[in-house]
Amino acid sequence: MTVEPSAHFLHPIERSSVLRPTGVLDRISLRDHIVAVEIGAFEVERAVTQRLSFNVVVEVSDVQKPLDDDVDKILSYDRVTDAISIALTRSRVNLLETLAEDIATLILAAPQAQRVFVRIEKLDRGAGKLGVEIVREALTVGEAYSDWSGLAPLIVAVPNHLSLSEWVSIFHTHAHPVLLLPEMCLEFGATQDEIANQRLELLAWDSAAWTLSSRNEHVGVVGSRTEMEWGFGQGRVNVWAPMKQVLDSPHPPQSFDAERLAFWLAKQQAGQVVGLDCPIGVEITDPTQFLDLS
Repeated sequence: MTVEPSAHFLHPIERSSVLRPTGVLDRISLRDHIVAVEIGAFEVERAVTQRLSFNVVVEVSDVQKPLDDDVDKILSYDRVTDAISIALTRSRVNLLETLAEDIATLILAAPQAQRVFVRIEKLDRGAGKLGVEIVREALTVGEAYSDWSGLAPLIVAVPNHLSLSEWVSIFHTHAHPVLLLPEMCLEFGATQDEIANQRLELLAWDSAAWTLSSRNEHVGVVGSRTEMEWGFGQGRVNVWAPMKQVLDSPHPPQSFDAERLAFWLAKQQAGQVVGLDCPIGVEITDPTQFLDLS
């Protein structure tokens, strides 16, 4: 395809329109995302930080319909910004080209992503902007990194009497991401309406998640797969609020006791269920046993 020379300097959003693929794809974009990092192959660029500007456009396949205003049915903007963060923190980077390739590969690991435009510019090297831009398609990248998908969390049932602070540092050092399932701590008054009872019970579970999170600043609440992946990518310990995922599922668990919820989620996420000092899955009573899990 012949492209006019002037089109090469368009913003990636306009460039993606010029380099139109077969069919029309939706796009999400990130403009002028600036990060200060140490980067560069020259000695004068070592031990100093310089600003990089990132502009990214991702062309995506049709979303699952109906959308229902559900973040799990779209490619989240967090995937784009997190791809930049992950690529920057793997190791010190000499070349913008290497950094752009890593970012493109991370983004294209998402099933919806079909093509990505990545432009990176150095803002502090001379009077102008020095940069690179690459275009990659899903079919042209190699094996995707595992940062986004294939996460098999350890689902940990936590009783209310447990002192959480002594375990959080252990959770952080584990090889797999950890997702906590707290013991339901609120009683709710049953009604004559079965659907209302289900909602009330799930609300009690969500309340337990927020209560557990409030006990430790390093624990965050997640209620969707997208939030889980984002939380795992941030290196957080997450506690599950199940209401949204259970209600959105075409095949929810038959009841909402701890064991059924834990094993239902494990099936969805290919995870493993353990219990801390409580009878669920593999029972763990001290940190040494926990670290032995793989």
